[in-house]
Amino acid sequence: MAVYTQVSDEALAAFLDQYALGRPLAFKGIAEGVENSNYYLETSTGRFILTLFEKRVKAEDLPYFIGLKDHLAAKGFPCPRPVPGKDGQALRHLEGRPAVIITFLDGLSPRRPTTAQCRALGEGLARMHVALTDFPLRRENSLGPDSWPRLWDGRAASADALQTGLAGEIASDLDDIAAAGIPSLALPRATIHADLFPDNAFFLGDAFSGVIDFYFACTDALAYDLAVCLNAWAFEDSPSGNSDVLQYNFSKGANLIAGYESVRPLEAAERDALPVLARGAALRFFLTRLVDWTDTPAGALVKPKNPLEYAGRLAFHRKVTSIAGYGG
Repeated sequence: MAVYTQVSDEALAAFLDQYALGRPLAFKGIAEGVENSNYYLETSTGRFILTLFEKRVKAEDLPYFIGLKDHLAAKGFPCPRPVPGKDGQALRHLEGRPAVIITFLDGLSPRRPTTAQCRALGEGLARMHVALTDFPLRRENSLGPDSWPRLWDGRAASADALQTGLAGEIASDLDDIAAAGIPSLALPRATIHADLFPDNAFFLGDAFSGVIDFYFACTDALAYDLAVCLNAWAFEDSPSGNSDVLQYNFSKGANLIAGYESVRPLEAAERDALPVLARGAALRFFLTRLVDWTDTPAGALVKPKNPLEYAGRLAFHRKVTSIAGYGG
């Protein structure tokens, strides 16, 4: 459950007095998400989402995230837009937390994306990248390659406890990716989402209707964002239904890449780098999941996700030598 901070009726009423949104009609917590406290808010003027930023989000990054969504919305890209209060400011405080109200986005997140949705997602990702090429603010990727050795430090035993021999494989991944020098690759860079999983994208049927949850957004290689999406959208359970065995769906990957290139064709250097970027993206999510898996206290509100899902992805990426291996 993603409601860490409870909002009292009195605090909500005082908070809404700072807006011109009418009277509240409905207010309830939202279970999805793991980083912040989210509430569905309906007033006499419309539907909104109220987000309270928890401790993992740095206060100094909030103007970047708010500016990013304002920029995209102004460009016509479908994403929630921060709602300003009567004083023109969107960022406020509620129950001791930074808080913001954003507009409601119609659509559903796919639990098992279709091939058509993967193509539409690729198109949407490229449209977002194009819209952000002139976004003036910058934020470094705090979970980029420089952070991966630090995340791994001291966790070899935890990896081997999950799967015998896994620690050696992860150590090899770190060495190989470090040798590839991802940060020094001459790739187009701009603002990326960096966490565009299916639960952060909305669809109406197979039609892409928008993106939410930009709180990992940063300045990085555009092709790395595509690599994150290949990991998140193109792998699925084996036909036997064994959730511990994930397979790469070539058709989904090919459609995701084709959708992206229908809007923004990849440069030759990006195509060449995609295998190491996909392997790096899988390593990033394996490591952050491993940290959560080992450090989350028993009885915590949020159940950590299994790192082995990304160990399986890493095993696949080690065998891929070109973009053709992903359908490109």
